[in-house]
Amino acid sequence: MKLIIASLNPQKISAVKELAKEYPMLLDAVIEGVSVPSGVGDQPKSLDETIQGAINRAKSAIGDADYSFGIESGMVQVPYTKTGMMDLCVCAIYDGKEIHLGLSSAFEPPKSVFKLMEKGMNMSDATAAAGLTTNKNVGAAEGLIGILTHGRLTRLSYTKQAVTTALIHLENAHLFKE
Repeated sequence: MKLIIASLNPQKISAVKELAKEYPMLLDAVIEGVSVPSGVGDQPKSLDETIQGAINRAKSAIGDADYSFGIESGMVQVPYTKTGMMDLCVCAIYDGKEIHLGLSSAFEPPKSVFKLMEKGMNMSDATAAAGLTTNKNVGAAEGLIGILTHGRLTRLSYTKQAVTTALIHLENAHLFKE
């Protein structure tokens, strides 16, 4: 079996590799990452745009793989939050015919980061510019979520949540047939 992760981000690749060990159907899979465009903005700003980015990545990467994994983080509107927005991760698994979606938990970035994102920065750049990290590519490391939770929830574990919830469809396919 071959799995393609539609990204070269080490957190996204590690999420799928670590989880594959927990699923009998994926145990012997060959897993690799490839760079493909999301087809959406560098920092998606809606649930629809975030989902579309994940789907676009998965469909672009399928090639000769059994499954491709498109993983995209983005901002979504959430009422009653301090900024009106929260970040979440979407995983779209594509099997060549159907898309299987999963979402992570969501978190609100600090206002200082959010204001920079409103000006067009992606979350990694905004986190660095706000002085919360010196790592210009924090999204490929612990992520802003890792900084804010002091390592209790990292970009890796947050990404694994989205992949796990997308894998529900594959592991329980019989429950999703019409």
